[in-house]
Amino acid sequence: MIEPLHVPEDEVSLSAIRAQGAGGQNVNKVSSAIHLRFDIAASSLPDDVKERLLALHDSRITKEGVLVLKAQQHRTQEMNRFDALIRLHELVNSVAQPPKNRKPTRPTQAAVKRVRQAKTQRSEVKATRARVQHEH
Repeated sequence: MIEPLHVPEDEVSLSAIRAQGAGGQNVNKVSSAIHLRFDIAASSLPDDVKERLLALHDSRITKEGVLVLKAQQHRTQEMNRFDALIRLHELVNSVAQPPKNRKPTRPTQAAVKRVRQAKTQRSEVKATRARVQHEH
């Protein structure tokens, strides 16, 4: 198991915004949601990890290569900030380990033989359905 990658906090931009959804009168006054922006290309992550992150077809990654996370699950700004940072680390660590190379396999001789037999049998069944030719 590889050691999990850590994203330095100075590479992450956090801003507080007002959360959407229900919350009564308080929701209009308090900026408890957190907008996290992380520039993947400018970060100190290893190059292969950056490539894999940018290759993800994730709607949260902009064309410029900036990951934008919005955390508004919790009532307090601190909890949302913590949640956003955890989600960032989870995403980064999900691509930290390179994918395993696929080793192409071939079907066994027995499997090939079974397929050919089934094909022959099917062709015989279909041949019996052919129209009978009448000779005049």
